[in-house]
Amino acid sequence: MAIEVRPASEFADVATMVGPKRPDANVCWCLSYRIPSREHRELGGRGRGERVRELCAEDPPPGVLAYDGDEVVGWAAVHPRADTQFARNRKIPHVDDLDVWSVWCIRIRPGHRGQGVSHPLLAGAVEFARSYGAPAIEGYPLDNRGAKIEQTMAYVGTRALFERAGFTKAADTTSVLNGFPRILMRLDLR
Repeated sequence: MAIEVRPASEFADVATMVGPKRPDANVCWCLSYRIPSREHRELGGRGRGERVRELCAEDPPPGVLAYDGDEVVGWAAVHPRADTQFARNRKIPHVDDLDVWSVWCIRIRPGHRGQGVSHPLLAGAVEFARSYGAPAIEGYPLDNRGAKIEQTMAYVGTRALFERAGFTKAADTTSVLNGFPRILMRLDLR
């Protein structure tokens, strides 16, 4: 399998990865960390999809997509931290004042999990941030120490995934997900 990672500017492919089966359903659409809390709470149903459509038309788009040939198989949300909820999150510390980027959601399509898609997808997110001049990129994965993670909570990634991509632990956080602590991992891009 040769995975190609591209900017997430194709709304239909983003919808395939993070959208609901019913367009009027209230699901995350990977907006919870990307837009202001109030806007997130007020958006419902089709409005959520329309907001993602708007983000896909922006430069930079809201993340990257992984493709196996023409089929979309993965999604990673990646954007400047200043444009996300991580800019104000009390549980995830700021290591310094650099204008870092954040990668906070890594999703692999059912049927393609366990095939190594997350590795080139995370590498593509790093290259995407680098192409926009990011001095560093952060992730906030679970430090699960090899323990099994419930599939719905695996979207933040694992320490091992980020370490294999060259990230190092930069700080502890007070965030816990599915009983596992999240840590701040960082990769310098300068």
